[in-house]
Amino acid sequence: MQRHPVIDGSTRLLVVAPHPDDESLAAGMLIQSTLAAGGRADVLLLTDGDDNPWPQRWLERRLVVGADARARWGARRRGEVAAALGRLGVGADHLHALGWHDMQVTSELRLRHGQALGAVRRVLERVRPNLVVIPDLGDTHPDHGSAHVLVRLAMATAGSMADVLTYMVHGTERSAPEDLLVPDLDPERQATKRCAVLEHATQMALSRTRMLRIASRPERFDRPPPAPGTGALRLPWRPGPFARTRLRVVLADGQGVVVWPWRKAPVERAGGDWILPLRDAPGPAFVKLTADLSTPWIYDRYGWAGQDPEPVGLVARPAG
Repeated sequence: MQRHPVIDGSTRLLVVAPHPDDESLAAGMLIQSTLAAGGRADVLLLTDGDDNPWPQRWLERRLVVGADARARWGARRRGEVAAALGRLGVGADHLHALGWHDMQVTSELRLRHGQALGAVRRVLERVRPNLVVIPDLGDTHPDHGSAHVLVRLAMATAGSMADVLTYMVHGTERSAPEDLLVPDLDPERQATKRCAVLEHATQMALSRTRMLRIASRPERFDRPPPAPGTGALRLPWRPGPFARTRLRVVLADGQGVVVWPWRKAPVERAGGDWILPLRDAPGPAFVKLTADLSTPWIYDRYGWAGQDPEPVGLVARPAG
């Protein structure tokens, strides 16, 4: 298998978007390149982006956002993503929307693990992609990091051999070789991508400058970093004694999800680091620290760490 497979008529691309707008911001050029080469492009939309209160308060001139208002906002954003995909050339039957609540992808993974993996797996089996684009594991938005975990586990259970690319929206991109940039400078496709992003009018209200800045940068993709399956995962965090009294350790793997309070987790000291022994489960394993506290800060303090039993994913380089 080539390191840089060419995007051509055989490409079956699946872009996973935790929220409306991620599909256009992260892969608007790649989607167009795939369709121009004669390939197929589908989008898996996990949530309707219904928990977005400040733009909603601004546009609807309201202070309180209740359940009905949230549902109405989610329907509005679902309409925006359909319009954006229309701009990119993706038909309505290629949008697969699960309708989950914004900020709840981690809950779907933890509390409804089997149902969540089943929903993603059904889309994988329907679309049969050979190239899957997902959020980076290190993306600090909790829906994005958990989307990575969810799709990777679903791909493993489905036996999918698709190449995997990752994108970063919230956080710092890892240093990557120049050839991980998608070399698509076509001005017409760039203009089309901008039009697609502008279809997300609800996000333009308070974040227009930021959204268009993200849309204008080259689409950079990485791949999940492979690590040998050692039976244990070295945790990248060093929480202090007080933090450990409140933290929970979440392990997600091919056997499901288990959650421990830190004091009961099977973590072991290794110098200044902590090691978590992994279960004998097929496929990748992922670990997350969480305090499960209600807070206005939406971004992850710790996020996810993961380990693969073998290297996965290649980098796609579109033709033309």
